[in-house]
Amino acid sequence: MSPPAVALCVHEGNLKTRYEALFEGNTSGSASWLDVQLRQADRLENELPADPHTLAHWTAQRAANVAQQYASYLEERREGAPRQYFSNHAHALYFLQQVAPTKAVDGAWLYGALRHWSDPRYHGLIRTYLEELGDGNAACNHVLIYQRLLASLGCHESLPLADERYLQGSLQLALGFNMDAFLPEVIGYNLGYEQLPLHLLVTAFELDELGIDPHYFRLHITIDNASTGHAHKAVQALHQLWPRADQGDFYRRIARGYRLNDLGLGAADIAAGFDLEQQLLQAFERKRSFGRLMHSDYCRLEGRTVNQWLAEPGSIAAFFAALQRKGWIRRGQPPADSRFWQLVDGPTAVMFGVFSPYEKQLLHDWIAADWQPAHRPRRAAHAVAGVDADESLGQAVPLEQLITCMEGAQHALPHGLAATRRYRQITGLSGGLF
Repeated sequence: MSPPAVALCVHEGNLKTRYEALFEGNTSGSASWLDVQLRQADRLENELPADPHTLAHWTAQRAANVAQQYASYLEERREGAPRQYFSNHAHALYFLQQVAPTKAVDGAWLYGALRHWSDPRYHGLIRTYLEELGDGNAACNHVLIYQRLLASLGCHESLPLADERYLQGSLQLALGFNMDAFLPEVIGYNLGYEQLPLHLLVTAFELDELGIDPHYFRLHITIDNASTGHAHKAVQALHQLWPRADQGDFYRRIARGYRLNDLGLGAADIAAGFDLEQQLLQAFERKRSFGRLMHSDYCRLEGRTVNQWLAEPGSIAAFFAALQRKGWIRRGQPPADSRFWQLVDGPTAVMFGVFSPYEKQLLHDWIAADWQPAHRPRRAAHAVAGVDADESLGQAVPLEQLITCMEGAQHALPHGLAATRRYRQITGLSGGLF
C-alpha cells in the first residue's frame, strides 16, 4: 500500500509491551486498542474503489502499475542510478532488523479463521494462513525463513528498536485474536497486505546486489500475485464472506481495515531513516559500559588511556576522531588497512568476539566510506530440508489444542509445525501441496 504522507501518532501505552503480550497469547484489552487504531486509520485516504464488484480489476490494475514502476526503477539502475533503499551492507542489515517484529508474526491477522474450518466461506483465508505457516514444513514456514535469514547474517540478537516498530505486528496479532468481532476489518487488512508493493521488488533486487539472500522477499512477490496468489485469494475471500444485509457498512469496515496497513512508517521510510555514523556511535555506546574498565593502560591515544576515553557517556565520537588522527582508522580505504579493524576482525584479533556481525558491519562500512570491494560474496540463508520430524502431537489431540499451537508464538516451533500438519489432515484443507 502507499505510505501516508505523515506518520500518524498511534501510540497508546507501550507498543513493545503490547506486542510481547499478544505474541504470548495475552489478548487483554486488544479489542478496545484495535478500536483506537481504527479511528486513527479513519483519518487516512480511502483508495479502494467505490464498487466492491470492481475489486478484481482494481487489483490487477494495481499490480500492472507496480510492474511498470519497477520497470522504470530497473531502467534507472541500468543508466547508473544508485540503489534507492540500501547505501551499503550495514544499511540493509539495519532494515532487516527494523522490520523483524512484523516479520515474526507473518500472517497472524488470519489466525482467527482456523476455527471456522467447517465453513467453506473461510477456506480461502485459512489456506492463506496455512501457506504463511508453510503448511507445517519447516523449510517453508515464513517466520522460520526470516529467522534463518537473520541468523545467517549474524543478526539473530534483537536490537533496541523504536516503539513504533512493534505497531504493525501488534495490529496483526490483535486482528487475528479478535477476528470474530472484526471480520470485515480483517478482510480489509488482508486485502491491503496481500497487494504486491513496489518496495518488495526493490528490496529483493537490492539485497541480491549486496550478496544477501532475497528468498524471503522473492517468495512474497510470487505467492502474493494477483492472478492466483494471495492478492487474488483476498478478493475472493471478500466476496465469499459478503453479507446479505448491511452491505454498505460491511464494505465501510473493510475499507477501515485496509487502511490499518498504512499506520506507522512504510518500508521506504524505515530504510530512509538509516544514518551509518549514528548507528555506529549508538552501537559502540552500548558496548562502552562493558569495555570502559577492560583495557590495560599500555595503549594511549593523545595522552589518555582507552579506559579514560570510554569512561564518559557520549565519548565515542571523540574516541573515533582520535583514532583517525593517530592513523588507526583510515577512512575511504580498505578496512583491512586500518589497524583498529585488524584488532576487531579475524579469529586471532585481540577483540575477537567482542562485536556482533552487525556491529562489525557498521564499523566496516563506516571505515570504507566510498571504497567498495571488487566483488562481494553472496551470503545465503541456511536452508532447512524436508518436513520437521517432531511428531509429538498424536492423533487424539483435540482440534482446539492444535489451533492454539498455531498461534504466533508457537507455530514456528516443532510442536507448532506438527500441529499445522495435523490440522491440515483433520480439516482436509491441504491445498494439494504434499
